[in-house]
Amino acid sequence: MSKNLIVIGAGAGGASAAAEARRKDPGLTVTMIERTAYTSTAACPMPYYIGDLIKDERKLVARTPEQFRESGVEVFTNTGVEAVDLKEQTVRAEGGKTLPFDFLVFGTGVKAVTPGMPGEDREGVFVLKRLTDAIRIKQLIRDMPCRKAVIVGAGFIGLEMAEAFRQAGIETTMVYRGTLPATRWDPEFSKLIIDELGRNNVTFLPETTTVSIEAGSSCRNRLNTSAGPLEADIILLAVGVLPDVDLAREAGVTIGPTGAIAVNFAQRTSVENIYAAGDCSESFHRVSGRWVHVPLGDIANKQGRVAGSNIGGGSMVFPGIVGAQSFKVFDLEAATAGLSEREATAAGFHPVSTILWGTSAARSMPTATKVGLKLTADRGTGRLLGAQAIGEKGAVSRINTLSAALWAGMSLEDVAYLDLAYAPPFSGPWDPIHIAAQGLLRKL
Repeated sequence: MSKNLIVIGAGAGGASAAAEARRKDPGLTVTMIERTAYTSTAACPMPYYIGDLIKDERKLVARTPEQFRESGVEVFTNTGVEAVDLKEQTVRAEGGKTLPFDFLVFGTGVKAVTPGMPGEDREGVFVLKRLTDAIRIKQLIRDMPCRKAVIVGAGFIGLEMAEAFRQAGIETTMVYRGTLPATRWDPEFSKLIIDELGRNNVTFLPETTTVSIEAGSSCRNRLNTSAGPLEADIILLAVGVLPDVDLAREAGVTIGPTGAIAVNFAQRTSVENIYAAGDCSESFHRVSGRWVHVPLGDIANKQGRVAGSNIGGGSMVFPGIVGAQSFKVFDLEAATAGLSEREATAAGFHPVSTILWGTSAARSMPTATKVGLKLTADRGTGRLLGAQAIGEKGAVSRINTLSAALWAGMSLEDVAYLDLAYAPPFSGPWDPIHIAAQGLLRKL
């Protein structure tokens, strides 16, 4: 008799799990339940869609419900899940429909955090989490002469959206309760981001708290802040996300210390036939040796494939992450991997760091631009623990190299003499990676 797999959520993790399980076991009955109209959507490109670099929202959909059905995966869209009964092994969907399962995957993703102030539900106030959010924002920009936007928050999404709004010709202000944007980066690097915002006419208001949103006089809305009122046609709340684990918690599945669903290396939860993948689940950090929550699309795709393979009869493990992340804001690339000094200390290491300012190409080349590189290592063992980079060119490529070094558990001595591809358009004979590693070795 055919076994039933129910996947809750059709984002990157859930969709990958459904597709891989069906590939591994064509006899498996697979049903995916999604609360929106879209399946297998790409969240990371949404700011570039809003900024009109990507013209068509269909390019943000990797696989449509129709394509899933053609491959043998049944899909219910615009359908929420009300409860999961582990004892009866059933899922109750909206409308009273009850579906039995032999296997279940939680791919519920994350939910946007909001400041919790009056007026958050007003028209023209948005979060950016789902494709439907991006479509609504872009439609508003098309339909009305948007003149002003306010972004609350200064993380990845807020910074990318500042660029998107400016590309759309919208006067943009960022409001942040902290001092510097992108706080995971060294303050020396975050200050460069503020300079880049200023060069592109984005007003950055640090140490500013939000109070309420009400009807504006010259624009649709007014955001009242500790620095005074700000009128705006669009207000974007980009203050962070939390794993969406309510269904899993209510069902009795163990939630990890990060607030995300606890899983093992096979993506199995505390219940043997229940799996979780993507932004709702934890990941093992190979440098800290701890379980962490890092909601990124590339991680979700990998975890979904592992979960689906194991459900379909395979034997796969997700070997973990090293926390590689990157973003772009106007002409700056910013990237990081591994642990910050604070994270390294919390993990029991004794971190020591160095910052090097080098160039993206050989200094003799007219294309050379400044690139900053920060390395962190353990004082006792010399093990590389983390890296950060920023610059107009070459920041992401260097962090990708150092991410591989972190994955392999390399020491600073290993990194200091890595065999890297050299040509003057790309680096000097001693790459900034070499120079930074050798400089940090002298500090150990």
